[in-house]
Amino acid sequence: MNNPLRWFEIPTLKLERATAFYEQSFAITLRSESCGGNPMSIFPYTEPNSGGALVAMPQLAPRDNGTLIYLDGGDDLNTVLARIPAAGGKIVMEKTDLGGGIGHIALFIDSEGNRVGVYSPH
Repeated sequence: MNNPLRWFEIPTLKLERATAFYEQSFAITLRSESCGGNPMSIFPYTEPNSGGALVAMPQLAPRDNGTLIYLDGGDDLNTVLARIPAAGGKIVMEKTDLGGGIGHIALFIDSEGNRVGVYSPH
């Protein structure tokens, strides 16, 4: 197993609100789809890279203390972090140097109440 991550799903209460939050925060466009009758907003990705989506499923609920994923924060996390509050989120851990030249991480709470991380090599 070279890369254990294949797909991720971030639960939403209001898919439209969550889609707007992530599009604004990361300056991306998500693609609307449906899987098993459940609406999704797919993050941009290309095969063979891993992908993921925002999902609206009654059996899933946003959490601020569950599994933690780290999204690509680009070259400098400060760019993404500056957009998060204006998009309706909250920074809960500022940009933090991991040491040893590994990179930087930060944590935020999204518009739905999920705790999500961002990573950048710089």
